[in-house]
Amino acid sequence: MNQPDLLGQLRIERNQAPAPRASSPLRWIVVAAVLFVLAIAAWWWFGRGPTAMPVKTASAIAASSVAPSNSVLDASGYVVARRQATVSAKITGKVREVLIEEGMRVEQGQVLATLDAMDQQADVELRQAQLESARSQIAETEAGLRQARADYARQQELSARKLTSTAQLDAARAQADSLAARLTSLRRQVDVAGKSLSMSRVSLEDTVIRAPFAGVVIAKAAQPGEMISPISAGGGFTRTGIGTIVDMDSLEVEVDVNEAFIGRVAAKMPVEVTLNAYPDWRIPGAVVAVIPAADRTKATVRVRVSLLEKDARIVPEMGVRVAFLESRTEPAAPQPVAKGVMVPANAVVQRDGQPVVFVLADAHAVQRKVQAAPAQGALRQVLSGVVAGDSVIVDPPADLQDGAPVERAKP
Repeated sequence: MNQPDLLGQLRIERNQAPAPRASSPLRWIVVAAVLFVLAIAAWWWFGRGPTAMPVKTASAIAASSVAPSNSVLDASGYVVARRQATVSAKITGKVREVLIEEGMRVEQGQVLATLDAMDQQADVELRQAQLESARSQIAETEAGLRQARADYARQQELSARKLTSTAQLDAARAQADSLAARLTSLRRQVDVAGKSLSMSRVSLEDTVIRAPFAGVVIAKAAQPGEMISPISAGGGFTRTGIGTIVDMDSLEVEVDVNEAFIGRVAAKMPVEVTLNAYPDWRIPGAVVAVIPAADRTKATVRVRVSLLEKDARIVPEMGVRVAFLESRTEPAAPQPVAKGVMVPANAVVQRDGQPVVFVLADAHAVQRKVQAAPAQGALRQVLSGVVAGDSVIVDPPADLQDGAPVERAKP
């Protein structure tokens, strides 16, 4: 090969594409691993929602939640009202207006409803006119009686001088006596008309239905336009009451005690009442009376129990449990009043060696340091850091942080 050929082989072709290089598998593996890590991080940061956790509400400890004395007998019963009335009208009429609703508090004498009073008002006006007419007749008769007595006096003078006849004297005396008798009759008519007017006004007042005592309306029975009567009409179209009122201060408990154990119950015996709706709330009470009659179908005797605490949560017909306690001959030592709130024992956890509770607030877990007493079964007393009504997180996970998004778990 000559020198020109060697120089031609060394020439660089500017337009020739470079030869492809073999790709490295390790490079693609590294790229795929990086993308996977980025995807996991993006899901963790952007994709996950709030963690659903079981949440319960803390309940306050009542002073009556101290352990009771030994119970000698337990029985079940209901809350009843000793003073309850279905208010109706004294007359039959059409309801014009009803001013009550269920749950409304009313005072004694407050207007509950009104009836159509057109007939009663017309009767009052008629009786008033009759009374005024009788009074005007009295005035006319009195004037005539004065004139008749004056004529009779003149006739007496003339008769004494023999200037008139005996017949004229007798006629003058009869006229005066007649007008006097008529005046007495008219005065009695005025008295009757006045009493009749008073009765008409009472009938008019009866169209206004008022509360017989202070209490709470538990039922509304009539609507405007309906007929109401103090007695049943039998057809079903006439109401017999406007509504039912209960005096909440007269609430007490009635329980049925098995007749085999009635000997353990006595008047003024201390009891503790527990409402089925509030099983952790013990209400002190006392036996009012043991009804001296048994129910042969149930073999029970009814016992009345008074409630020594009044509360708006106690309503008629609530189910209760009554624990009859041993009577103490000596006054019991005062029990310390419980403080704080009760929370589930597994809601109190340790963080940095301190007891804490996570509270659900605005869909976030808020960590609070608490002062907690030793656990009492499934509950634990928290003296500070949590208040009644707070929603506490039960069994918070170890990695739960303050401010983490949390939602209430579905039941």
